[in-house]
Amino acid sequence: MKDFFKMVLAVICGIIILGVLSFMLSMGFLGAALATGSGTPSLPKTGGVLKIDMSKVVFGEQTLEDNPLGSMDANSLLSGTGTDATTIGIWDAVQAIHAAEEDPAVKFIYIKTDGNATGVTALGEVREALKRFRAASGKPVVAYMENPGTGSYYFASVADKIYMTSYIGASSTFNGVSSQMVFLGDLLKRFGVNMQLIRHGKYKSAGEMYTRNSASPENREQYQRMVASLWESIGAQIAEARGISVGELDAIIEGLRLNFPQDFIDNKLADELLSRQGLEDKLASLAVVDKYKDIKWINFADYVKVQDVPSKIKQKIAVIYADGEIIDGSGKTQIAGDRFASVINKVRNDSTVKAVVLRVNSPGGSVFASEKIKTELDLLKEEKPLVASYGDYAASGGYWISNNAEKIFTDATTLTGSIGVFGLVPDFSKTIHDIAHVGVEAISSHKHGDMYGLMRPFDTEEYNYMLASIENVYDRFTTIVSEGRGIPKETVDAIGQGRVWTGADALQINLVDEIGTLEDAVRYAAVVAGEADLDKWNVKGYPAPPTMMEQVFDMLGKNTGDQNALVVAFKRFTQPQVLARMDNDIRFQ
Repeated sequence: MKDFFKMVLAVICGIIILGVLSFMLSMGFLGAALATGSGTPSLPKTGGVLKIDMSKVVFGEQTLEDNPLGSMDANSLLSGTGTDATTIGIWDAVQAIHAAEEDPAVKFIYIKTDGNATGVTALGEVREALKRFRAASGKPVVAYMENPGTGSYYFASVADKIYMTSYIGASSTFNGVSSQMVFLGDLLKRFGVNMQLIRHGKYKSAGEMYTRNSASPENREQYQRMVASLWESIGAQIAEARGISVGELDAIIEGLRLNFPQDFIDNKLADELLSRQGLEDKLASLAVVDKYKDIKWINFADYVKVQDVPSKIKQKIAVIYADGEIIDGSGKTQIAGDRFASVINKVRNDSTVKAVVLRVNSPGGSVFASEKIKTELDLLKEEKPLVASYGDYAASGGYWISNNAEKIFTDATTLTGSIGVFGLVPDFSKTIHDIAHVGVEAISSHKHGDMYGLMRPFDTEEYNYMLASIENVYDRFTTIVSEGRGIPKETVDAIGQGRVWTGADALQINLVDEIGTLEDAVRYAAVVAGEADLDKWNVKGYPAPPTMMEQVFDMLGKNTGDQNALVVAFKRFTQPQVLARMDNDIRFQ
């Protein structure tokens, strides 16, 4: 027995020592990473080449410090966006490209599009800045691609010259725009799960994935229109950039005529095929140096960092970034209702803030949190100009909180509207009884005491009770849109019903005011605040993006107030909620 206790004690001591060593190694690694990431990069004074490698950068809403442990957290795993690339905010990226226009350190800009993980709306904003760079500076933009997809080619098409690999085996996924909808209805039924969907809006399709095995006619109609509208927007820009008609481009895509690298040359979508050596020689020639190794490369993330000098100007335009799903609580990730209400209140009470841009990149979420945020924004608007700018999404709750802005700027490819509400309550009674063979019996003080116990279906009274809540929320949604946009409530209902619109189509039905970028929105805010010259403003983002340490602690699960994507999805599946949210998205390769 004595030997047994010795063995147990030895194991416990070993575990403790291993834990301490692991902690020390982790902290040592983290300290080294912090030391490596500190300081200002050294850049050439003249004749450099600014390189944007899309496998190394992701354009997001705000610039993030590099996470030394990588970015494959639960959120990125669930969304499929996990990457070790540096996240650069759209505003910072655009301002850096503007700075390069007159910077002698930048001779031209080279973009490598393979590995792109940025959404098409963000690509569009940076693409617009590159387009202006070419026009304003006279300096060229050149692009190189090996395996072009629709999104990466769209980004490359802004270049003066597009070069492509000459090697056999390169593949193309430049085949248009599509969305894949997943339906779990049959699977859930097989496991005995009865998903009870209560909604208002024939196009409100967010809950369909849990109740059906295919799209409803209304859902298919709206998604067909969305993908068509998205292609109309980016297809027109590609065709214009390459000097061909939209009809020609459509025929190329429809006829699957982009199979091999030479096909891009034959169809006027690339300018030259190059081997690795050929590319290096071409870039050296453009940089006016003898050899490729003599090129003074400027990493784009480093260039952005150099431009990020704290402004000493007191008067501010605040950009409030509503990025992510709208959730209840005060967590540091997503758009947490209590936290965002506090941020907005702080901005409202800051006398140095003269105008506010609400930047929305959200599919929506909690109605309760949306109401909290909207209430604070309404109070802010009474005191300061409030302008909205839309990213990839400003749908459901994202539109709820922002439709009352003085002016709404959207990208043509933004997904917005989705004016509808749904509730989803699962019933696991068959799963528990027929599959798990477990008996569950509820004892309640009142008839409906266990209606949210998830162990039986709703009766008629309970269904109507939930429906009344859904109808009340939908009425509130259509009312605030009617008041915010100056549209009759009947019209809002007609264009609502949960339907998602692209920004281009939303403009035609008065849900937004103008196709424009985040920079356009900031410039407009400056004008209404009384000073059109942006150089006289301190454009400051709120809330502050998470630091490297906060990202690390979030990955280690130390930020207890947070709800990552897995937790949010689990709660949405297992807890009764009333949501203003869209589920499916549209991705570009």
